[in-house]
Amino acid sequence: MAPITKLMPIKRPRLFIALLTICSLLPIRLFSDKPNVIVFLTDDQGWGDLSINGNANLSTPHIDSLAEQGISFENFYVCQVCAPTRAEFLTGRYYPRTGVSGVSTGQERLNPDETTIANVFKANGYVTGAFGKWHNGTQSPYHPNDRGFDEYYGFTSGHWGHYFSPPLDHNGEKVRGNGYVVDDFTNRAIDFIEDKKDQPFFCYIPYNTPHSPMYIADRFYDKFEDWKPEQRHRDPKREDLMMTRAALAMCENIDWNVGRVLTALEQNGLEENTIVVFFCDNGPNSYRWNGDMKGRKGAIDEGGLRSPLFIRWPDSIDAGQSVETIAGAIDLLPTLSSLAGLRLESSKPMDGRDLSALIDGSGSDWAERSLFSIKNEQVSVRNQRFRLDADGALFDINEDRGQRNDVSSKYPKIKERLLAQAKAHKEAMLTDFERYVSRPYTVGYKASTTLTARDGVAHGSVRRSVRSPNNSFFTEWTSEDASLTWDISVRDAGRYEAIVYYTCARGNEGLTLKIAMEGAGSATATVGTAFDPPLYDKSLERVAESHYYVKEFKPLSLGEIELRSGRGQLRLAASDLKGPQAIDVHSIELIRK
Repeated sequence: MAPITKLMPIKRPRLFIALLTICSLLPIRLFSDKPNVIVFLTDDQGWGDLSINGNANLSTPHIDSLAEQGISFENFYVCQVCAPTRAEFLTGRYYPRTGVSGVSTGQERLNPDETTIANVFKANGYVTGAFGKWHNGTQSPYHPNDRGFDEYYGFTSGHWGHYFSPPLDHNGEKVRGNGYVVDDFTNRAIDFIEDKKDQPFFCYIPYNTPHSPMYIADRFYDKFEDWKPEQRHRDPKREDLMMTRAALAMCENIDWNVGRVLTALEQNGLEENTIVVFFCDNGPNSYRWNGDMKGRKGAIDEGGLRSPLFIRWPDSIDAGQSVETIAGAIDLLPTLSSLAGLRLESSKPMDGRDLSALIDGSGSDWAERSLFSIKNEQVSVRNQRFRLDADGALFDINEDRGQRNDVSSKYPKIKERLLAQAKAHKEAMLTDFERYVSRPYTVGYKASTTLTARDGVAHGSVRRSVRSPNNSFFTEWTSEDASLTWDISVRDAGRYEAIVYYTCARGNEGLTLKIAMEGAGSATATVGTAFDPPLYDKSLERVAESHYYVKEFKPLSLGEIELRSGRGQLRLAASDLKGPQAIDVHSIELIRK
């Protein structure tokens, strides 16, 4: 653009200066037509857990309104479990390519060289925030603040053990939550929206419910406490009614919180120019009504993979539309970038496609394709009409959503083609799985690094507090031969203060702890104080049996330890045991000096 001195002479300079002054006082937002973007992602909520999809067991009017006021994709697919879906949404790529291969013990980490949707929006002038369950890495450079998010509040693990005011992460700092986690995440998201309303924002709200533990407040559960569902799972004998009641109550809480965000948009004048997206990360986490589909969470059949997808944007998307074309989580990054008119630059090729032509009706020449789902070495393929399942059976989904009738003999050429596609996809994905199978935990990328029990390995008598590693701690340390180790890679050699977060029953204090890195230094300290708090209250967990146990842990400095750069084993050992046990361990924090 030419400098102002080269433009036409200004005949009324005082008026021009006055207009410039007025414009400078207006919100910056008036000079940008970039839409805001809000993405809701729920955890273990199935396609059937919405009243708009025919479930008469519950009411979800706010989520339903997104479909009624926007567009609904009727054949939208995600992955069978949590972290893979998040990786595909964040990158637009099939999850094995991104370093993700599972949901715990490091398998959930998204490679640092992947371009995320937050990176894309931030590079285009957006402020970015995420509020909820991350599940794609804890230590820097895997942490959400390292992946394009300016603001983060939530937890980075695969699941959390308690939902009322638990310990959380705020931009890498340890904090305590305030109330029910989903309500708390929503409060933080609304604060972000109101604070950033004068500039374009990207707000990611990955709720962690109705994933277990099945905690929910009375105000939502009372409706379901003695209730019998009108609609049941296709095999009613497999349904746990206590689990169903809790899950549906949690889904109604989700809906209430979605409504709170929509109200905040309206009250702040942001409704018309905000794209709101809603989808789920996998099938339901129990056997309950799901539209007669086969499979649940963990299965690569329709019931484990099909998710709702609703997109509302009053400025640009006509209300009440429905799209039958197949689509997947891999499509959301290119689609949202396109809808917002962003420059999309990624260091890696994408598997996803831009769906905007299907949204605006210009996609009459849309090329058919297949979508792939992989679980270990099993592959399922979905094209527009058929699904080839992991056992090689073929189903006409247009006529048989429940996958009850194998039509392989009727369509042998189609089966042959899909089998070939499945084989090629499996070979490519297994190569990627193998590439990232053994990765250490990173230390020293930020001033503080936390190594959780989830990421450690127990030796000797030590065991996890629960079967699932994600929100566990180490306990039963009854022998001096026992120890804990972490496979780490240190970026910068130097001295680090080592802090252990522990509990110790009275009578066990007085033991000595030693932390050491092989080929480097060590530090020792005495556990001089007993600290044995009770488990968190579990009275609002709504199932008969629980395997979630959470308690407070106390920090104890072990002193400074010299760490060498590169990969090695960090070991925590105990000696001079004074009682029947040593300590329970939640995590180790390493602070660079």
